[in-house]
Amino acid sequence: MVHVMEILGMARVVVKDGKVTEVGEPQLDWCPLFEKARGIKHINSEEIRKNMEFRIRDFGLFTPQRKLDMDVFVGFGASEVMMTGLNRGMLDATVTVCDGAGTVITANPRLVQGMGARISGLVETEPIPEVIAGIEQRNGIVLDPQHASIDPVQGLQKAAQIGYKKVAVSVIDALTASKLREIESAQGLDVCIIAAHTTGLTKEHASELLKYTDIVTACASRNLREIIKPIAQVGTAVPLFALTQKGKELLLERAKEVDSPILVNTMQLPVLPDKKQPRELK
Repeated sequence: MVHVMEILGMARVVVKDGKVTEVGEPQLDWCPLFEKARGIKHINSEEIRKNMEFRIRDFGLFTPQRKLDMDVFVGFGASEVMMTGLNRGMLDATVTVCDGAGTVITANPRLVQGMGARISGLVETEPIPEVIAGIEQRNGIVLDPQHASIDPVQGLQKAAQIGYKKVAVSVIDALTASKLREIESAQGLDVCIIAAHTTGLTKEHASELLKYTDIVTACASRNLREIIKPIAQVGTAVPLFALTQKGKELLLERAKEVDSPILVNTMQLPVLPDKKQPRELK
C-alpha cells in the first residue's frame, strides 16, 4: 500500500507498507512549531525521514495500528478548532481526511482530533481496513471505503444527505472552497471552511482562497501573510486567522478550552514577529 504526505516544509514523503521509501527536499529551513514540539532546529531530508518514522512508530500512521484517540497536539490547530466546535454545539459535523481512509464525515469530536492531530498535507492514501473499521466504530463515515479517495466536495454532499447543516470542511485550494460555497447556497447549509497546508501559494491563489474561507492557517506562506486582513488571530508563529464572524467565534470558543493563560487584546492584524516566522517563507 502506497501513501503520500507532504510534511515539514512541503517535503513529499512516500510510505509503502509501513516503511518510508522516498523523502523529497523541504522548502523550509526552520519551523517554530516543530522546534517546539520535536526539537528540530534545521529541517533536512534526514530529519523529515526521522519525523515520519516517529509518526508511524508512535501513532501508527499509514498502518493498521493507527491510533484514532489522541490528545491535543497544539492549542490552536485546525483539528482542535473543529473538535471544540463539535463539543460546543457550534458544528453538527466535520468533513476531513485520514490516512488509510480518505475523506471522513463525523460528529465525534474525539475522532476528528484523533484523525487530524498528526497528519499534515495528505496527498494520496489507500484503504486500510483496520483504520476504516476503527473510524466506523467511533461514529465516523468513510466516504469511499473502496478507494480512500480525498474529495471534500462529495464529503459535504454526503454530510448534507445525512441531515447535517452546520458543517466544517478542511480544504487546501480555492477551487474546492468555491464549490463548497455553491453547495452551501444551493442546499441551505451553514458551512465553515478551514484552509490548511498553504505554504507555497502564489499571491493570486492566496487571494482567491481567502474569498471563500472562514479560517486559514498561515503555515509558511509569505503571500498569505502579506495580503491577509483577518478579524481575529490566534498564535504568532504559525497563526490561524479568522476572516469571518463565524470563524472568529470558533477561534474564541476554542480559546475557552485551552489550558494555558490567554491574552485577548485589540490591535492591527496580522501580528507576525520576524523572529518567530518559519524560514524561509514561501
